[in-house]
Amino acid sequence: MRLVIATRNAHKLNEIRSILALPGLTLVDLGAYPNVPEVVEDGVTFESNAVKKAVIVALSTGEWALADDSGLEVTALNGAPGVHSARYAGEPVSYHANNAKLMDAIREAKDRGARFRCVIALSSPKGLTRIVEGTCDGHIIHELRGTAGFGYDPLFVPSGHDRTFAELGDQVKNGISHRSRALALAKTEWSEVLSGELSTWPRQYLSQSRRRSASEGAPSGA
Repeated sequence: MRLVIATRNAHKLNEIRSILALPGLTLVDLGAYPNVPEVVEDGVTFESNAVKKAVIVALSTGEWALADDSGLEVTALNGAPGVHSARYAGEPVSYHANNAKLMDAIREAKDRGARFRCVIALSSPKGLTRIVEGTCDGHIIHELRGTAGFGYDPLFVPSGHDRTFAELGDQVKNGISHRSRALALAKTEWSEVLSGELSTWPRQYLSQSRRRSASEGAPSGA
């Protein structure tokens, strides 16, 4: 089976390929489909953005497609920056500006809890979708620490650790990250489709809850 990953980022493709290793599954990114239009991520939720990207890519290529959307949710900010994580401080995208704005926004906050969320959508060539979700809980510290990673990694300490994502390094981070958890769940939930055993979603499969969470391991709503 050929699966189109809705990205032109080679690093992300390699990360996904390392987890979604299944017999008969070939992963390609949008570099193989230069005519696929750029998708404007204007949804108000991670789910809507992931589904939109997956469906547009699937319908444009005639192939199964997988897309993700992810970001940081901070308790003291009522879930912000959320879907606006990449452009929290505006355009152009600047990790430094985003981190500075976040530190300032929660400078006096007593609750510094936060979590990274990743929603992954898989679309059939006809635009039928399923969703899985992965999360990584933690907290935001008061100053930047570490040089690895990107984005909010120097400020985020995952639960059970005393170092930031930027200090833990890619090998440890990729084992506990929101994206890796979502991908691991996708591999389990969609193994029949991804390995080419099914050419479409079975009727009984579509009648089940559409979203599953890596933190719950059980259906969590449509």
